[in-house]
Amino acid sequence: MNKEEITKSIKQLLVSYEDQFMNEAFDRENPIVRLHEPTFGSDEIWEALDSLLTTRVTMGAKVHQFEKEFNDLHKFAHSMMVNSGSSANLLAFAALCNPAMPNRLNPGDEVIVPALSWSTTVWPIIQHGLVPVIVDIDPVTLNLDPSAVEAAITDKTKAIMLVHVYGNPCDMSAIMSIVQCRNLQLVEDCCEALGAYYDGKAVGSFGRIGTFSFYFSHHMTTLEGGMCVTDDNDCAEMIRILRAHGWVRETDDQQAYLDQYPDIDPRFLFVNLGYNLRVTEIQGGFGSVQLPKLKGFVDIRRDNANYWRTELGNLEEYFEFQEETPGGHHSRFGFPMSVKKSAPFSVHELTKFLNGRGIETRPIIAGNIAAQPALKLYPHRVVGELPHSNHVMDSGFTFGNHQAIDSAAREYVAECVQDFVAERVAV
Repeated sequence: MNKEEITKSIKQLLVSYEDQFMNEAFDRENPIVRLHEPTFGSDEIWEALDSLLTTRVTMGAKVHQFEKEFNDLHKFAHSMMVNSGSSANLLAFAALCNPAMPNRLNPGDEVIVPALSWSTTVWPIIQHGLVPVIVDIDPVTLNLDPSAVEAAITDKTKAIMLVHVYGNPCDMSAIMSIVQCRNLQLVEDCCEALGAYYDGKAVGSFGRIGTFSFYFSHHMTTLEGGMCVTDDNDCAEMIRILRAHGWVRETDDQQAYLDQYPDIDPRFLFVNLGYNLRVTEIQGGFGSVQLPKLKGFVDIRRDNANYWRTELGNLEEYFEFQEETPGGHHSRFGFPMSVKKSAPFSVHELTKFLNGRGIETRPIIAGNIAAQPALKLYPHRVVGELPHSNHVMDSGFTFGNHQAIDSAAREYVAECVQDFVAERVAV
């Protein structure tokens, strides 16, 4: 067999494997609704094999192609792929705090963050000597409350790190008004918000830097992986330098550095500190195959969420639901709900019931990050009692909402929630 024949044979085998073992339909006789299911199949597996067969596996042409495609789809000026969304957050603050960066952040500066967030939304702030200022959320959207931001601002406030919770865009009109009026820098954590838009504009494009994640369970995946995006040329160049050892190999304006230091081997010219947060060609190729599928994945998630919001709407006496931000296009990473304090049951009773029926559940993000013991080890400031974030932590949960949930699965989920409530209310 020649190369073309072998390639064709492998592709056919991968398609057969996917058809037989990777596309299990929901079965009411053995119901399982997981928090996430793989978004990838034979196309992506072939792409990974193809990258391996070339033997050119370290960051190169495929990664750069995916970065360009990501830019083009979302109308970003610069996209820099990294090995995780957490690394993207780390690089965002590493760039903004770097001594070579214009308008840099300095140790001791305060950064306002929502209490409902993930650990690595906050850790990069602390790791760079900045002080996180924790504020409450809006109970309807679950996003950063603009009025809480206003109340938290002091002379030390220099930036905001917002989170588009579960793909629900923040009220960017209000946030940008604060940013511009107060001359603050803005970083957008979009790690659970790929495919979300506000007023027709992709999340991640409002701040100085935006970050995304392509983790296995997210809207699309490169298995592990993330992206920093920016329209700021200085930020883009700094992130490229910091991403890989502090050298200039990936910069757009490499010649300027080479002219400045002509006596140093241009292949090993280091102009700043750096990490090694690069990705592989396998991940870049994976992203290029996944990206055209993103809209379809988001459409399914939105359709599922709309179904549940309608079917469970008669239970508002017992539950609070996350509502889409006016002007926003929610990409529905999950379907977060909270049990009202007046309900005759607890969130633990409900999730235990759902888990017993084969429906996986989890808390919403990390709950109130200010309540996590790790934060007590480091300087921070909490503004107010954070009642809404505490309520989400104590009484909130989500079940899976992804591309593999079909009409039968989503009907089953709704029926189980309704059955539980009916039993508890009858008692």
